[in-house]
Amino acid sequence: MEDDSLDVLRFRERLGLPGIIDVHTHFMPERVLRKVWAYFDSVGPLTGMEWPITYRHEEEQRLALIRSFGVLRFTSMLYPHKPGMARWLNDWAAGFAARVPDCLHTATLFPEEGVEVYVKEAVESGARVFKSHLQVGAYDPNDPLLEPAWGLLAEAGVPVVMHCGSGPAPGRFTGPGPVGRLLARHPRLRLVVAHMGMPEYGEFLALAQAYPEVRLDTTMAFTDFSEGFAPFPAAERGRLADLGDRILLGTDFPNIPYPYVHQLEALERLGLGDAWLRAVCYRNAEALFGPVA
Repeated sequence: MEDDSLDVLRFRERLGLPGIIDVHTHFMPERVLRKVWAYFDSVGPLTGMEWPITYRHEEEQRLALIRSFGVLRFTSMLYPHKPGMARWLNDWAAGFAARVPDCLHTATLFPEEGVEVYVKEAVESGARVFKSHLQVGAYDPNDPLLEPAWGLLAEAGVPVVMHCGSGPAPGRFTGPGPVGRLLARHPRLRLVVAHMGMPEYGEFLALAQAYPEVRLDTTMAFTDFSEGFAPFPAAERGRLADLGDRILLGTDFPNIPYPYVHQLEALERLGLGDAWLRAVCYRNAEALFGPVA
């Protein structure tokens, strides 16, 4: 793993970056993370390929690793798959952020009675980013139960990282349609489309063009792994360059089937230039979340 850190260091030094901000990393209660890993261990039949977890370590080692990569800010992306989970996940994440100050205080939500209450509590307690997972949660972002929460988050300016694309497997409410309807009602919602909206890249880039507060994160996009089943269209590369101020680095650490540096190399080989890379890997997230102390 030391070689991983050196490779990332060389990438940062070449660009003159003080560090990296990664908006899509996973830290969860251990029993939840073990279940996530078990899912990826069995996901081969779903995707047609194996999904080994590269950084299958205890929490302290994972923290040491991500810091060794020069990641100055990261997130604890967590998400419920049923009612009654979100509040206790939020309680755990608040405690995690308190003891791990370089982690942006992360929270989540689910369409259920009381969602507006615990979302408001999370925002008032300092949550900096929310996670919404339409595929795992199997819910419509337009569920009336969520309407007050979206309004609250839009008003507060708290970004929401949403897994809304249909990769690696479609869900009932994935794809650009439900998200487009949500944004039509809440155009100021700071939505971050996870995984570049894979595989509906073009449609989600179009939403970013239509709504100035929409951003996309790079999580797993452009890598050899993802290009094998959901290649990014070459025709969209110009739009990717044009939206360079609204693309954020995300990686899915630790749940990735390749070394951390490969995500960075995949971005570099797009050939969009050093200024674009600096923005994606640091400056865009700095503008969204504020300077790193």
